[in-house]
Amino acid sequence: MFEAAKVLVTGGTGMIGRYLVDLLLEDGAKVKVVSLDDPERAPQGTEFIRANLMEMNNCLEACREMDYVFHLAGVKGSPEMAKKQPASFLVPLLSFNTNMMEAARRCEVQHYLYASSVAVYAPAEILREEDVWKTFPSENDWFAGWAKRIGELQAEAYAIEYGWKTVSIVRPPNVDGRYDNFHPRNARVIPSLIKRVLDGENPLVVWGDGSAVRDFVHAKDVARGMLFAVENKITEPLNLGSGEGVSIKRVVEIILEHAESRPEVVWDTSKPSGDPKRVMDMSRAKRYGFQSEVSIEEGIGDTIEWYRSSTEELEGPFNVFVQGIDSQ
Repeated sequence: MFEAAKVLVTGGTGMIGRYLVDLLLEDGAKVKVVSLDDPERAPQGTEFIRANLMEMNNCLEACREMDYVFHLAGVKGSPEMAKKQPASFLVPLLSFNTNMMEAARRCEVQHYLYASSVAVYAPAEILREEDVWKTFPSENDWFAGWAKRIGELQAEAYAIEYGWKTVSIVRPPNVDGRYDNFHPRNARVIPSLIKRVLDGENPLVVWGDGSAVRDFVHAKDVARGMLFAVENKITEPLNLGSGEGVSIKRVVEIILEHAESRPEVVWDTSKPSGDPKRVMDMSRAKRYGFQSEVSIEEGIGDTIEWYRSSTEELEGPFNVFVQGIDSQ
């Protein structure tokens, strides 16, 4: 399907984007990547454009003559950063999500993929696609959740008004893998713990009591799911998780299995640990014929191996909370 096709991947220098670009190149696509990263982070074999997608003209230029657009560009950060700097989540997401979908519609791309998020869901043990609009986003994801919901609503509005119905919406949960953001200021749980353990932190202080359960999925599986959604022209929202719950305590144990020396683990119960349990219902994806393949143990082990041997900048791709986006 993608052989010789012109494909745009926004955020193609990020964690999921790198895996997605590799799969597209394997399929013979002509891939263009747009992000705010330095050009040296661009995946080999792609055309790279460094541009701020909060500007509409940049979005139109990026989408021109493209057959497919995968919009992965986003703002990643820890729950702490979401509480301290909510505008840094909300405003960029609203701006480039709205601009990119509008630009793709104007440029008449064949199919558009919108990367939504687990943030759109309200607190619940099992997260089902059809339940999103019955409730509100979790307080822990309040600003990012609403921004992602607006992107989904935009796709619905375009289908009604313009008859533009070739938009796939995918909702990944907690994603891990190579190329993640390991910056100590706002890395999420798995990359943060990997960095601290491999850097020899002792005692290892972890927020909460370790009982919180999350659905972790490997970035390669998410990339596979994105391709699957577009290839099969799936236009109803699709969860792209593992469907399995893993406790934070178990995540710590897996990472410690790779440590050269085992630190003392201190659970700081004075700090928040988020919603008690969030696991995605994968029934819809399985009905279409998709399921994840990479286990949490395999995924974390691969990331740690890459982290130890990588010569790349390990603080990750462009970081809104460190570099700022308004000056770009």
